[in-house]
Amino acid sequence: MKKHVVIGIGEILWDLLPEGKQLGGAPANFAYHAMALGAQSYIVSAVGCDDSGREILEHVLRVGLDPEYIAIDPKFPTGSVTVQVDAKGIPSFIIHEGVAWDNIVLTGSARNLAATADAVCFGTLAQRSAMSRSSILCLLEFVPTDCLCIYDVNLRQSYYSKEIVLESLRQCDVLKLNSQELPVVAGLLSISGSESEILQRMIRDYDLKLVALTLGEKGSRLASPGDVSFMDAPKVPVVDTVGAGDAFTAALTVGLLEQLPLRVIHDNATRLAGFVCTQHGAIAEMTAIREFMGET
Repeated sequence: MKKHVVIGIGEILWDLLPEGKQLGGAPANFAYHAMALGAQSYIVSAVGCDDSGREILEHVLRVGLDPEYIAIDPKFPTGSVTVQVDAKGIPSFIIHEGVAWDNIVLTGSARNLAATADAVCFGTLAQRSAMSRSSILCLLEFVPTDCLCIYDVNLRQSYYSKEIVLESLRQCDVLKLNSQELPVVAGLLSISGSESEILQRMIRDYDLKLVALTLGEKGSRLASPGDVSFMDAPKVPVVDTVGAGDAFTAALTVGLLEQLPLRVIHDNATRLAGFVCTQHGAIAEMTAIREFMGET
């Protein structure tokens, strides 16, 4: 059976965690977990021509991803994020600026890759620079008409604007956001009402196939034009929540591509996100993920 081609475009970086650095960046985390669930995954991004960049490319290869579409930028350093984790495992981030993934250039080979895509996931953070924003929007012009476009809001610090959120919503089929992001996005869109009313309004106004709202320890909600699913968060020993939302998005995407029932998709996404919460950092061992999810 042909594997679904899935692309994450945007930031790739080192998460500088208290226990050491780990590969990170929402699009990279997304691509990795989609691959763990059986997709043929690619990352479109950039690293610097430095030791950190070389280490990222080596790490990407080591975990089984193809680094072909991760450019090496001679002018800007590899991205990094300083991560602090509180007593509940909730991370806070200091995202360093002026880095390679702020300057993603869309190559001809990346355009060709986009033309084969079954799903593309992009976020807000990588659009903080005009260069990378232009490249993300350009890549979306090259995907097939039936390609699933997922917008993971992923608001960080002050790196967002009404213009970016609005244009991203116009480009996507699926919206994923968390409980902290919901009131911010609703405010930018001048939408009010209950949680359910806001989700349904977003679906109507932006012709969305699905909205996913993660609520941390309170669970998560999926809403489509004709169906709604709520699921409690799994009871797991939380080490940290870094990358859990990206894993949720990956499972959601793969489930949609496989045309699974909404409740099954939701269960898979919840279970995978819960598993990631039991690990240090966003990238768990591939075999451990597959065993946990029943893939092997």
